[in-house]
Amino acid sequence: MSSNLYDFLPILMQIAFSVVFVFATVLASNMLGPKRKNARKQANFECGLDPIGNARSPFPIKYFLVAILFVLFDIEIVFMYPWAVNFKAIGWDGLLKMGGFIALLLVGYLYIVKRKALEWEK
Repeated sequence: MSSNLYDFLPILMQIAFSVVFVFATVLASNMLGPKRKNARKQANFECGLDPIGNARSPFPIKYFLVAILFVLFDIEIVFMYPWAVNFKAIGWDGLLKMGGFIALLLVGYLYIVKRKALEWEK
């Protein structure tokens, strides 16, 4: 089967129409929309509240530590899901390897608890 450029004409027309429609809509709303500028509209918007303090203030290191620990322990699901799906096919060998993996994660978790990394207050 051979195809020529005319077979793709409806797709090209739809893409062209979409691009023209988007730009025409944005241009029309910019030209026809109201333009009322005042200090309140030009102010930064933070969840409906007036901004308080410096936005560049540092976060406590505990925040980043908990975020990294969450990602680290969340990644284990990526490894445990295929194991759970193929549990019967993998057999005892897979069970022992997954047991070692979970034991390694448990050692890491116990280390974190011992170092009190998850406690927010000192």
